[in-house]
Amino acid sequence: MTAPALSRQLSAVSFELSSDWPGNFWLHWIIFSVILIVFVLVMVLAFVYIERRGAGRIQARIGPNRVGPFGVLQPIADAVKVMLKEDIVPFTADKIVHFLAPIVSFAPLVMIFAVVPFGNGVLLVDLNTGILYVVAIASLTSVGVLMAGWGSSNKYSLLGAMRDVASVVSYEIPMVLSVLGVVMMAGSLSLAQIVQSQNIPFIFFQPLGSLVFFIAGCAEINRSPFDLLEADSELTAGFHTEYSGMKFALFYLVEYGEALALSAVISTLFLSGWRGPILPPWLWLVGKIVVIFFVMVWTRMTLPRARIDQLMAVAWKFLFPLAILNFLITGVEVLAWPNGLPWPLIFVNFAIAGLLILAFSRRYKVGWGRVEVRELR
Repeated sequence: MTAPALSRQLSAVSFELSSDWPGNFWLHWIIFSVILIVFVLVMVLAFVYIERRGAGRIQARIGPNRVGPFGVLQPIADAVKVMLKEDIVPFTADKIVHFLAPIVSFAPLVMIFAVVPFGNGVLLVDLNTGILYVVAIASLTSVGVLMAGWGSSNKYSLLGAMRDVASVVSYEIPMVLSVLGVVMMAGSLSLAQIVQSQNIPFIFFQPLGSLVFFIAGCAEINRSPFDLLEADSELTAGFHTEYSGMKFALFYLVEYGEALALSAVISTLFLSGWRGPILPPWLWLVGKIVVIFFVMVWTRMTLPRARIDQLMAVAWKFLFPLAILNFLITGVEVLAWPNGLPWPLIFVNFAIAGLLILAFSRRYKVGWGRVEVRELR
């Protein structure tokens, strides 16, 4: 048996679970819910460590290295420290809204992973509208952010919350448009079916769509250089200025949980999810998630923070037309080859993506000049 044939055979072999494993609906729901919550918490701690150590290397410093071997226990020490801090609530704040905001922000994160497959049949529920479910649930986090800004009775917090709502409304459109190419190629909205249809990862056929989805996703979850709702030079700490203790820890958890969810969705839509040779399926998915997150860390440590007008301009003047063109090009290709796109189109799509990015970058000006405010007389 040749090496490529062995690789294909190992890739095809996977342990498949029934949709109601272990045979009872409620037991299936409880087991997978616990697994998903533990997975999110463990991966968030790992992400905190990866980002701090990666940032240290990129910035030519060591990073955390005191607590545990190579500093691996630093996230746990930080979590204990935050939980022991006093919970301070402003006197003029809306107490109920202020209390519920972190909970409302955190709950949708775990719900997203209900439709993310970790293997062949290894997921909480296989919805035939899975990607629509992800898009709808992901937007709910902004409700908690808006509650935090409004309930804190603080102008800086409210401005940060309004910036978050503006970015979600703007970047949701190119994000959804970039997903349509994947849906047309897979012929399904189910994330499990999308993974099964990726004999070749869709990132090779959708280079422009994957780039638009990544940028729009980073803007929607407020990762740098789009972290304007927490701009410390303008808004102190943004929407969570008036939060401390366990409530602040929940918002901190939400920040990295959103990055985890985005990395998982990108891995599922464009990197064939859990599919891969030799290694267990869940390990393939986790490895791809870590690679995507490291790219987020890389961009955060490299690019400066954008202004609010630049944030809006990138969405409407750059990503939106690119997403529409990617949708139209993919539609033409799928109509021309209804039984599957041939692999030579990989080179064609990469060339088209490069030309479109070059063309739009030359005619699109974001306005990098200095902003001056003159005194009115």
